[in-house]
Amino acid sequence: MIIQKDYKFYAAHRNEELQDKCRNLHGHRYGIQCFFEVERTGSYSTLFSEFDDKIEPFLKAEYDHGMLINIHDALYETLCDHMERTGETLKLKRFTMPTTVENLAFQLFTEISGMGFRLLRLEVRETETSVLDYTHQDWLDDRRRFASAEDSVSCREQAPRPLATAGRIASDSTVAKGVGCPAL
Repeated sequence: MIIQKDYKFYAAHRNEELQDKCRNLHGHRYGIQCFFEVERTGSYSTLFSEFDDKIEPFLKAEYDHGMLINIHDALYETLCDHMERTGETLKLKRFTMPTTVENLAFQLFTEISGMGFRLLRLEVRETETSVLDYTHQDWLDDRRRFASAEDSVSCREQAPRPLATAGRIASDSTVAKGVGCPAL
């Protein structure tokens, strides 16, 4: 059986590799559609709230009204310097690669699967007319593709991994409070 759940969050990002409008800082209302494999163990398979109780607070804490940022983008250092200099707090979701919709799908698939769900497919809606369909096979392929790149990143540059703590997901986004972008 397949259970489908929909979520949304708002986030800013840019694609520093492009030479078009998407190179500029801009935002999206991302729509996330998850397809979970479940098994019936009685009169029902899984309560919908089991997904919501983990995924909704995670997306709110890590992504919603934050900035997706590639730690190799020159803008990242500028933002870190700004936070250190002014004491301003910015919510940054760090990536070790450009924040394209494809890389966002990989990141979300990794984090949601890490919550103990059997995620088969993820659709990421970046705009009303643009949707990426990301499968479990895509995720397996990307894990192999990105494994060697992640191993070569220094400690300060390394993007945080999702942490499971006593049945809940701990925050892994950088919310700097006057201390720049600390090493992990």
